[in-house]
Amino acid sequence: MPATEKPAFRLFLLRHARAAWAQPGGNDFDRPLDDEGYAEAEAIAEEMADQGYRPELVLSSTAVRCRETAEPLRRTLGEELDLNYVDSLYSGPTSSYAEIAFAPRVSASVMLVGHNPMVEEFFHRILGTSIAETAAPFGYPTAGLAVLDFDSRPTDDRFEGARLSCFITPRTAS
Repeated sequence: MPATEKPAFRLFLLRHARAAWAQPGGNDFDRPLDDEGYAEAEAIAEEMADQGYRPELVLSSTAVRCRETAEPLRRTLGEELDLNYVDSLYSGPTSSYAEIAFAPRVSASVMLVGHNPMVEEFFHRILGTSIAETAAPFGYPTAGLAVLDFDSRPTDDRFEGARLSCFITPRTAS
């Protein structure tokens, strides 16, 4: 489905870009992107703009690497992009991704910027293993972006019927 057609609900599912290893004495939460990760984040943001993809609301994990993945979206898609940070995208289970993504709100398109294994597990739960493994046969890559369209508004306990509109990685965006 081209970006110009409007589904009832669109979910953008973005795994953070490649991160540096934790420094000695550092913690996982504070890991920044490495140089390749910064390039991945920029490439995905630019590809979204080129394809006309623009979520109404971006919800990102509070971890440094997710915040740094989300920032190019604001620069590329517009400073007025509604970007919020949610702790449970870092610390919560996969089920929290559904609760956050499909919470009742006025937005018809939401982006989650999160972590594996939750992103990959959520992707599989939405589409089923066969389609998910065809789209991402080697696992959900860093800075991988799935665009999932729904014909009706999903809820955190009912989100079947999604279509994979697009799956973009930094390698396919160039």
